[in-house]
Amino acid sequence: MIYINFKILSIVFIVFFIIFLSSTTYAAEPKIVNKLNSAFENIEEWLIKLATPAAAVAVGTGIFMKKFSFGDDERIRIGKKLIKNSLFSYGFILAIDLILAAIKSLVG
Repeated sequence: MIYINFKILSIVFIVFFIIFLSSTTYAAEPKIVNKLNSAFENIEEWLIKLATPAAAVAVGTGIFMKKFSFGDDERIRIGKKLIKNSLFSYGFILAIDLILAAIKSLVG
């Protein structure tokens, strides 16, 4: 008896997931979704435009810190850390486009 109820419940859940969670849509995207997508794209473009000169300044500052440390180990270490962290952060900002595309493909 329990086995039959479990089978029926499993079939109901499978049908539910097939019908309600299918990737095909039968209506156009709502206007608010289009507005949100365009807003995220604008924010992403703005962030990349802002991050490029900031990363260049941070890398330049790190290089100058290393160059003009005059043998101070602490300043050399801070300069290397600044260069490494700024390049990592800039790479992550450039990868935001890939991350958002992956999220869009999973959701939509």
